[in-house]
Amino acid sequence: MSKESEDFSTEIVQRGVENSGPNAGSISFSVRVRPRLPDFLSSVNLKYVKLGYGYLISHRLYLLLAPPLLAVFIARIAKFTWHDLYEKYGLIEILFIPALLFFLLYFYIDLTPGSTYLLDFSCFRPSNEYKISKAEFIELAKKSGNFNDTTIEFQERVLKKSGIGDETYLPKGVFRPGYRNSLKDGRQEVSMVMFGAINDVLAATKVKPKDIKILIVNCGILNTTPSLSSMIVNHFKLRHDIHSFNLGGMGCGAGITAIDLAKDLLDGYPRTYALVVSTEAVSSTWYSGNDIEMQLPNCFFRMGAAAIVLSNFRLDRWRAKYELKQLVRIHKGMDNRSYKSIHQKEDSEGRKGIYVSKDIIEVGGHALKANITTLGPLVLPVSEQLHFFTNLVLKKKKTKPYIPDYKLAFEHMCILATSKKVLDEIQKNLELTEEYMEASRKTLERFGNTSSSSIWYELAYLEFNSRIKTGDRVCQIASGAGFVCNSVVWKALRNVRNPNHSPWIEDQT
Repeated sequence: MSKESEDFSTEIVQRGVENSGPNAGSISFSVRVRPRLPDFLSSVNLKYVKLGYGYLISHRLYLLLAPPLLAVFIARIAKFTWHDLYEKYGLIEILFIPALLFFLLYFYIDLTPGSTYLLDFSCFRPSNEYKISKAEFIELAKKSGNFNDTTIEFQERVLKKSGIGDETYLPKGVFRPGYRNSLKDGRQEVSMVMFGAINDVLAATKVKPKDIKILIVNCGILNTTPSLSSMIVNHFKLRHDIHSFNLGGMGCGAGITAIDLAKDLLDGYPRTYALVVSTEAVSSTWYSGNDIEMQLPNCFFRMGAAAIVLSNFRLDRWRAKYELKQLVRIHKGMDNRSYKSIHQKEDSEGRKGIYVSKDIIEVGGHALKANITTLGPLVLPVSEQLHFFTNLVLKKKKTKPYIPDYKLAFEHMCILATSKKVLDEIQKNLELTEEYMEASRKTLERFGNTSSSSIWYELAYLEFNSRIKTGDRVCQIASGAGFVCNSVVWKALRNVRNPNHSPWIEDQT
């Protein structure tokens, strides 16, 4: 019974004064029981541990074996003098040895995965006319006439506990009476945020539009014809042979998915620049109905976009900010409850919105647990891994397994700024300090949940506050519809201080 109670959280809610019945005139209360985030430290799924080591072996085994084999080959050849070789072998055999050595070196270098560098990134900050406080949000919602009293009360209650501040950004046109999602509003919003972010990152990197060979755009809800990626190609007059991709319907975790796709493409196209753009159209996610289960996106989603320039030029290492080290993607779509936890649908009146299940925290927790368990073997120090395996093999029954300290793997963490409740649960289960959570909490407060671009506003916060030092490892974690949980690890190649352009510089407009 005690084990089951740990899987749920309870909340006492005041329901108001009873109007009728034997308890008329008295205040009534109800107890709300909800699933909580699974306890990461109580168990470990060996399936994901094996998956992590599978990644490690498949990507690095030949890199570990090739140098010793090459050294042995060279050592054996070095024992022969030129005179010995000339007496025992002919000219063709002698020339064959350096040729073989050359080809071994060539294939070793060719098989070695090329590095992916992050030159720079930019996060868009809308002008002050889009700024909205929680009080103004509720006032406009009331004036719109689109929501009943129950919905307004729910919005007030959620915003109060959300962790969102009073300076986030929202297209206020969504509060028009009878508002319905339109392509016009969606296109206007995404063109403003995407083009603004791209202009800034191109100026920062000095990369010309004609030099970009790979373009990847991700936006969860708004999918237009022509695509959003085509909008960018047209606006910036990108090259005619560009490899353009448009990812949709993948939610807040799609930004890391886009990075993964860019890396795979960069591995196939040497000496190439890739532009990744992550955004979401609040105008398209907005729901004007009164279904409570579809109101959470209204309360949390805010305007934003991030543009990232990646490169595989070896010479770009000297000017790049980060190098991509590891990337892990977990998809729980085979489980029906996970698959249906975030779902776009229409209500009884035909209004489109995003349904969020009450199980979302538990579903997200299981996906996050699977991701970090897979990521562990790729990033944890050898001492932590040895301690883990020793404990796993020798542990006694009915005892909790030793869970490695993931704080030893990263200096910084950027966890998707979804809500205060989710961040609190993650901090508790991963035993993270306030320093590790600061970027996520500050981003949620200042910008709200900007969907897939949120993790870039968090990294921008760390840069703005001069937290990034040479050699630091930064882990970005994001989850979204599907249900997916993705993580990516970057290594800082230099100290990053006082960026010229940042969404955190308050005097810029």
